Amino acid sequence: MATIKSKIRPCLWFDNQAEEAAKFYTSIFKNSKITEISRYTEAGPGQAGSVLTVTFELDGAEFMALNGGPLFTFSEAVSFQIDCADQQEVDRFWAALTDGGEESQCGWLKDRYGLSWQVVPAALIALMSDPDPKRVERTTRAMFTMKKIDVDALERAADAA
Repeated sequence: MATIKSKIRPCLWFDNQAEEAAKFYTSIFKNSKITEISRYTEAGPGQAGSVLTVTFELDGAEFMALNGGPLFTFSEAVSFQIDCADQQEVDRFWAALTDGGEESQCGWLKDRYGLSWQVVPAALIALMSDPDPKRVERTTRAMFTMKKIDVDALERAADAA
């Protein structure tokens, strides 16, 4: 019997790539694993034996991927934020998640499955929370010119007079 870790678990709707996506995501995040795979039965509606759901963990957070068919797709209305300690982490996640995906702006991207992510360095949060509104304004203006967040460029912009 499965143990419930949290009352809230995102369910990601895929056409038929749930297992492939779960393997992709668990390869990117540390402390991640696939924990369960369920399959369609003769009752359908999918082909008997094909993957219905995949439950997986990304750095301890539980997700479910569902092969529900082509009816629904992802949009930017929902995204997952990755809090990064430094530029090295930003670069690593950005490279992995844009492989086959697409860059957006201000630290946002879509992965190869169309799922939106925000790759956010701790420095951005700190600069956007600065008590000096002029530093925040300069940081914001610099961020609006970026796709992947560049911490050094943000810090230079914040410090510019």
